[in-house]
Amino acid sequence: MNTVGHADVTGLELRPFRGVRYVPERVGSLAAVTSPPYDVVVRPDGLLHLESADPHNIVRLILPQATTPAARNQQAADTLGSWLAEGILAPDTEPSLYVYEQHDGDILQRGIIGTLRLSEAAEGIVLPHEDVMPHVVEDRAGLMRATAANLEPLLLTYRSNGDATGALGVIERTALRDPLLSTTTEDGFSHRLWSVRDPAEIAEIASDLARHQALIADGHHRWATNLRLRAEHPSPSAWDHGLVLLVDTARYPLRVRAIHRYLHRLPVADALAALGDSFRVRTLEGDLDHALGALAEAAGKGNAFVLAGDGAFHLVDHPSPDLLTRTVPADFPEAWRTLDATVLHATLLDHVWRIPDAPEHIAYIHDTAATVEKAERDGGTAVLMHPVREEVVRDLARQGVTMPRKSTSFGPKPATGLVLRSLDF
Repeated sequence: MNTVGHADVTGLELRPFRGVRYVPERVGSLAAVTSPPYDVVVRPDGLLHLESADPHNIVRLILPQATTPAARNQQAADTLGSWLAEGILAPDTEPSLYVYEQHDGDILQRGIIGTLRLSEAAEGIVLPHEDVMPHVVEDRAGLMRATAANLEPLLLTYRSNGDATGALGVIERTALRDPLLSTTTEDGFSHRLWSVRDPAEIAEIASDLARHQALIADGHHRWATNLRLRAEHPSPSAWDHGLVLLVDTARYPLRVRAIHRYLHRLPVADALAALGDSFRVRTLEGDLDHALGALAEAAGKGNAFVLAGDGAFHLVDHPSPDLLTRTVPADFPEAWRTLDATVLHATLLDHVWRIPDAPEHIAYIHDTAATVEKAERDGGTAVLMHPVREEVVRDLARQGVTMPRKSTSFGPKPATGLVLRSLDF
């Protein structure tokens, strides 16, 4: 197999691996053992729903439940070991790259799953665009050390010229074959997975990807964790590589959605009162869809947010230019200084509301309706955001500028549980 040499790596280096997969005959269904990524499963009811879907649901590995971090990590390691011993999970016989497809209505996404080399050079080839939270990296690192496994892939994007050659050509040809597995999850997405083992096709993919950088679309904490664990282990070792899904957005553009904030200890009335005359505030008529439409219109003209939690929706926009000048750091590109997430964190959270960016004060929630429901149930404030365009994200990442954490949600995200990587195989 032809691969790019270590000394002259200038682009992405993706390698085959022996995927660990559920044995269909040993589980109720493949759909019942999958899960969204760990950071999307934010509500206890969602966790319980997944746990009850099948006794072998992957959530028992990615979000083990115990009283201490050490106990949780050991529980995940013990569970993974027993599932492998019992034949619930089994490694494929040969190393492969895997073509992965997600489809729902007019949404079609295809990419390649493999292990990406985590060299010093790769840190300049894989472009993060968001900051990370150290306690989350520590949590994920503890789990990965205990299990010696990559339980879910990062989602990375790159851009080709869109021609059906190279990696994209291999993907399109492979998708015409019979898949290794096919299932439909309860969110309506169908998932198909194929293996790519032909040395010529693997070489074709390697040659193409060696010319590209990638943007981290989802998995900043997992990326930081991979780099941390690689640094902890002498090279060469299995820790030199991490599990990724690479998607060519020239052919399969991702959707970019916002990640909302829930402020546990700030009632909506207090949040609005603290704004004074530094922002324009309008209470909107209508339902959540109407509020999101008003937010989209306002966000096209400047910084805008919707606050909810008191039974109404409040559009907050037109921030005071003087306030922005005083609170937003000036030594960043204009595209960063004008981000909604920048203004939210630097101006509203840090200056106006004086709320620390800590889990006991702020929750990051992907689902819009769930954010509003939590605020109305618990008495805090939901801050609804408008998504950032992918071009803005990619441009800032290329400049080496990271956005405030949890600024974007790219999707569709890969289902967790269709293919894992054990560092023991």
